[in-house]
Amino acid sequence: MSELLVGRLRAAGCVFAEEEAALLLEDSPSPAALEQRVLRRETGEPLELVLGWVAFAGLRVGTAPGVFVPRRRSELLVREGLAALASRAVRADAARLGRAAVVVDLCCGTGAVGLAVAVAAARQGVRVELHAADVDPVATACATQNLHDVDGARVHTGDLYAALPERLRGRVDLLLVNAPYVPTAAVALMPPEARDHEPLTALDGGDDGLDVHRRVAMGARTWLADGGVLLLETSAPQAEGTLAACRAGGLAAIAVTDHDLEASCALARA
Repeated sequence: MSELLVGRLRAAGCVFAEEEAALLLEDSPSPAALEQRVLRRETGEPLELVLGWVAFAGLRVGTAPGVFVPRRRSELLVREGLAALASRAVRADAARLGRAAVVVDLCCGTGAVGLAVAVAAARQGVRVELHAADVDPVATACATQNLHDVDGARVHTGDLYAALPERLRGRVDLLLVNAPYVPTAAVALMPPEARDHEPLTALDGGDDGLDVHRRVAMGARTWLADGGVLLLETSAPQAEGTLAACRAGGLAAIAVTDHDLEASCALARA
């Protein structure tokens, strides 16, 4: 590995300079491309945008300027979603429903969470009908690219449930949501890679960070199938507020925490 490259990245403030240098060296097709990418990184552009992809749940997920970059902590949604989906699939098979499990990735951004669930479910022999939705057309364009190879996946643009086809009402087996939950006053304290390069609509959750959580929770019961599961990413300090929102929406909810991922989510059932 080039010590000069590591030094340049470290001088630019990259905490994980060695790891970033290795990725840039491996992924750049030519010395000229490498230099261009290093210059972009030195100006503060996020590595994930420089590379054009991010590693998530064992996949390479495409990124795009102006779209929220999936974080590793959201892999908790994937893990818990697959567990919920497996139990739903068992019940569906026993009841001989004969249909694919309906999965919705709401506030989808790049579509990473839905993509990871769909890919893993297919490997496990679970049929999925995947829908991804986001209010930002830039995000849904990115998600469309990422979900191109997922059989039957559909991407919708609109504000939360308003984006979804009416025929899904009462039929959603798994609702995956990584809605914004950063309190408005805390957005300015976020790393510049986030606050300067990601849309405010994907970060700002209102005064206490839970405005969108409340909207998601209040509408979820209408869209979930009987026994369907809502997984809503949150933070440890906000978990009780997120759970309260789910319960106010008529759902039975518990908190799930993964300390290794530094992640929390609400798991709620209709």
